[in-house]
Amino acid sequence: MARIAHLPARSVLSVSGADRVSFLQGLVSNDMTTVAPGRAVWTAFLSAQGKWLADFFVFADPEGQRLLLDCDASQTDMLRQRLSRYRLRAQVELGETGYAVHAAWGEGCTPPEGYPAAPDPRVAQAGWRFLLGHPTPHPTADEVDYDRHRLALGLPDGPRDCENDKTLLLEANFDQLNGISWTKGCYMGQELTARTRYRGLVRRHLVPVSTHADLPAPGTPVMAGEKTVGEMRSSRDGAGLAMIRSEHLHDTGLVAAGHGVQVHLPQWFSLPARAQ
Repeated sequence: MARIAHLPARSVLSVSGADRVSFLQGLVSNDMTTVAPGRAVWTAFLSAQGKWLADFFVFADPEGQRLLLDCDASQTDMLRQRLSRYRLRAQVELGETGYAVHAAWGEGCTPPEGYPAAPDPRVAQAGWRFLLGHPTPHPTADEVDYDRHRLALGLPDGPRDCENDKTLLLEANFDQLNGISWTKGCYMGQELTARTRYRGLVRRHLVPVSTHADLPAPGTPVMAGEKTVGEMRSSRDGAGLAMIRSEHLHDTGLVAAGHGVQVHLPQWFSLPARAQ
């Protein structure tokens, strides 16, 4: 059954102007030249030190005049202000759009024609994302259903799962979820991201976890005996995500706030080897 949900905690910024592609290309982790109608890109905006500040999906405007940034609504002002600092003489304009972000998943889901829409670029099971001028009047799911869906797939949700100016992209599995281009050339924070990969410096990973009770609040330590081996991130009911040290991903007997916690490694996940 197809599920369609409006995601009210998302908003959409526009980047217009002749230099819109080259402008973003030098600032974000993925290749903006691959964005096209029907093809969205998931990417991250990093600090100069290579730490996560924001992530978003980039769509091509069907009219070919703008790039559209589907981002967490709590980060809209910050993202617009930070991107504006790098405009210099580039021919770009940043603005709000009023678009409403939607997700669709399940068998037979098809996005409406004439609006920005694309398969979720992270994993095929995530379904589609599309932007409408208003929330759909006929939803078959809501943001809670979508939250359960993305948690089951192990997909991070911006500031709920990544720590500002602290999380590395490979810790949050951007490399395994098509959020990084290794061939596009330089961008802000690229040096640390590449060094993390080539030196095999990833010591922890964001992974799905579950328990028989409601999972504790974000930041709650995950323990292996007396040793802290990770901490909780976002969750709903008994499913969530936690940042766990790599050597403890296969441990049994993990505990958070007195409840046993089980790690579930997604099909798409693997412990990355050092690049050759």
